[in-house]
Amino acid sequence: MKKFFSLALTVILILMTVNYAAAEEKAEDNAEKIEFNKKMLKHVKLIDASARDIPMTVMRESPEEVTIFGKPVATREQMVNFIKKRNAEPKINCSVEELVDFYYEEAEREGIRPDIALCQAIKETGTWNYGGDVVPEQNNYCGLGTTGGGVKGAYFETPQLGVRAQIQHLRAYTSTTPPQLEIVDPRYELIKKWRPQIFGKIKTWTGLNGIWAVPGTRYGHEILNMWQQAKLPDGSDKSLEYAYELLATDSDKAAAYVYRGLVYFARENYYVAQADFKAALRLEPELSEALFNLALTQEKLQLTTAAIETYDKYLELNPDNSYAYYNRGRLELAQKKYNTAIVDFQSALEIEGRFADAQNEIAIANFRQGKYEEALKDIRTAAKINTTNKVINENLERLEACVKS
Repeated sequence: MKKFFSLALTVILILMTVNYAAAEEKAEDNAEKIEFNKKMLKHVKLIDASARDIPMTVMRESPEEVTIFGKPVATREQMVNFIKKRNAEPKINCSVEELVDFYYEEAEREGIRPDIALCQAIKETGTWNYGGDVVPEQNNYCGLGTTGGGVKGAYFETPQLGVRAQIQHLRAYTSTTPPQLEIVDPRYELIKKWRPQIFGKIKTWTGLNGIWAVPGTRYGHEILNMWQQAKLPDGSDKSLEYAYELLATDSDKAAAYVYRGLVYFARENYYVAQADFKAALRLEPELSEALFNLALTQEKLQLTTAAIETYDKYLELNPDNSYAYYNRGRLELAQKKYNTAIVDFQSALEIEGRFADAQNEIAIANFRQGKYEEALKDIRTAAKINTTNKVINENLERLEACVKS
């Protein structure tokens, strides 16, 4: 009899717990329920974020061969322009020009490639939008000392010291010879003492995969993708003259066609650029850079279906490019393929977690389907990722205005 009462009591307790949890969950749902003014919603139009329309140069050496030590390929001017195109108002405590100068000064002193080190900082900070644990006041451009869970990591008194720490940290992975100047990297000695298996042994950017960032299995590849975009030719007559010389003298005709196409793309002569990218693909059908550039050009020419098909081919070869997913998602969104677009934006966010514009586009896809509550939650998330994005903040303001108080 005692066993029976004990069992019955246990069952009653379990049922009470389940019912309480269900009631609590229901109350939570009701508390989060958002009511909108439907009349106001009819007049709301959300703003699309812009495409990621920076094309790529051809990189013949494999990513696994690009060394951390070496000379820059992109100029200081190219890096300044690249940063400003990605973020017109970066959260840094100096000018963009000064920051780039610091990278070239500090990195070249230590033999590190300054242009790729800048691309690493762009990746780590979301082009100085931040949004993670680190804040701009830290002058910490590579997440030194951050371990997640709100741990902010190292602080540096000036931007130049922050740059120096990053370069010294790279040197700790690449060489056992100490840096030229006094060590400011707070983790340099820790790597030297506690991680002898990697101290001075990582020679390439892809060698940082899973080591600098965890899991970070494509960490170095993503940095090198940015580097490819940073070293683009401009649309000047001098660049065009050089492009024609390449086609006349270079044995790598596919790369030469891509280069000339890039110059015409910069000159906004998209029809000629398209012809050059297609010429490159006739010579080399799986040339990734030509495919990506062709898709961008087709979008400029409003050849939406063709651009989507080209992105399909590109992503089969390069499934780790967040910008390709994002751009394809925008095209699908324009065709009202909402669910497909959302999948692409989510893929972009899986690769680049601070991709606020991708989150903004998810909000728009949900809004256009009448999923207003989901859209508001999405745009609030986007605003947390990037607090200074004008498009996102404007969209947030427009949706918040429709919420019943």
